[in-house]
Amino acid sequence: MSVNKQKAKKLISSTYAWLVLALLTLIYISSFVDRQIIAVLAPQIQQDLSLSNFQVGILYGTAFSFVYAVCGIPMGRLADLYSRKLMIVVGLVVWSLMTFISGFATSLTFLIVARFFVGISESALSPAVYSLLADYFKPKQRGTVFSIYAAGIFVGIGVAFLGGGSIAQVYGWRTSLMAVGVPGLLIAVIGWFLIKEIPRGATQTDARYDLESSFGDVLRYILKKKTVIFHFLGFSFLAFTGYTILGFVGIVLKDIHNAASLTPQYGWFMLATGLSVMVSGKTADWLASKWGGSYRFVLGMVAGLVCLPLYYFGLFAESATTALILIGLANVISSSYNGVAAAILQYLVKPNMRALAGGLYLFIISVIGFGVGPPLTGWLMDTVFTGHYGPAKALMLVFSSCGILASICFWKAMGTYQDDVEIE
Repeated sequence: MSVNKQKAKKLISSTYAWLVLALLTLIYISSFVDRQIIAVLAPQIQQDLSLSNFQVGILYGTAFSFVYAVCGIPMGRLADLYSRKLMIVVGLVVWSLMTFISGFATSLTFLIVARFFVGISESALSPAVYSLLADYFKPKQRGTVFSIYAAGIFVGIGVAFLGGGSIAQVYGWRTSLMAVGVPGLLIAVIGWFLIKEIPRGATQTDARYDLESSFGDVLRYILKKKTVIFHFLGFSFLAFTGYTILGFVGIVLKDIHNAASLTPQYGWFMLATGLSVMVSGKTADWLASKWGGSYRFVLGMVAGLVCLPLYYFGLFAESATTALILIGLANVISSSYNGVAAAILQYLVKPNMRALAGGLYLFIISVIGFGVGPPLTGWLMDTVFTGHYGPAKALMLVFSSCGILASICFWKAMGTYQDDVEIE
């Protein structure tokens, strides 16, 4: 169901718009439960299927991120041209079914194929949502709105750890996969009837764009902006850190502390990260109102650097409980950037380019963060940093490098922002 532009103006920032935001956040939660559950179940799957750390990294990271990244770009272009609602709902149905089917896996190949389909279907979600939310809400609200949506990442991960992990401890990893796949099918029905398609550019009275622009023209327009390039690189380094710790926190607790049973408790810190994402988004909007839009990048610097002491003392802690708490608190900080990253991008492109820009962003962070991070770190653990604290050394090297490189990129982005911004 679509609405005309006059009716759309009544929906913008209305109670209905906030209700749609809540539903889209719930869908995002579902996507991250289904995406993250493999990492939560990694110790059981690793033992049952006799996998190495490198293979775990491939299964959790590359098997998903490769198709997720590649498909994100064409999905973004499709969402700029066709029904965003249809893409969101169909994607939800497919990834929920594939997660359920994963519970029947008897080999690494089976799981990888299922993860391919999860990656394809989830690639349709965020580009369409980014574009839709930018039309449902006023520009000055985007940091807050996109951060509420992004908080779904960590609520989903928290549910995966607490719910999926607890189910696995009692009934096994196969039952856990089946259990987390079912709710998405019910949410899809609600989404089909509740979400309304809204005209693109509805929140911008001065929006001028040509929907007939070719894919190549739009792509060149986006990538010619230095701020966009620095944005992509900086947030990719932060994603490298985020996906890596999520992929291996269970391995750290098991290999260093022999405390794999604590892994589900990491979910509490993911729920707390959801709150930090919302606080970060609200803070970004406040900084922008005081000193200008470029100051939203400051939140990326905070995420990249402030977490490092906590990661260090957590990774090298002697107590499993201390390690869990400090690593968890570090992740609350290091992942707080997620909503801000998506929101900033909306100011740098035209209305008919938002979904494609979102697809490009997800492509880059998936390739660098999700696709490279876990397997590279797993390889460092297997071959370079051996010994009792080998995993801790590998992770700390990765986190320190990424935090510093990301902050340099954000500093550069602040310097070019005014040249590249479209509308505030």
